[in-house]
Amino acid sequence: MKIALPTRGTMVDDHFGHCEAFTIYTIDNNQITNIETLPSPAGCGCKSGVAVILGQMGVELMLAGNMGEGAKNVLEFNGITVIRGCHGIAEEVLKAYLEGNVSDSGIGCSAHHTCDHEH
Repeated sequence: MKIALPTRGTMVDDHFGHCEAFTIYTIDNNQITNIETLPSPAGCGCKSGVAVILGQMGVELMLAGNMGEGAKNVLEFNGITVIRGCHGIAEEVLKAYLEGNVSDSGIGCSAHHTCDHEH
């Protein structure tokens, strides 16, 4: 299974659409077996095409800080389950998820208007 997290450095980025990169972990038997980094494409998350790229890479789950409903819908359309409300060091968030200690906050980003879709 591949799990992606929007990151800035080693931290989960609080805003999916403006992250520095996506850190992608390959998990086998609840252990990290590989780590890849995908630089974030230019533009807002829901319009950048990153959901298609992540889906093609085999990502099945996104552990994110926050994101708008548009981004969540595009990820889910591409076969990627989304869990929002994640904060902290990416690898620690991933380990907490693998231990069953992470669940979706159910809260979407209402500040989506800060993303300029005209460019």
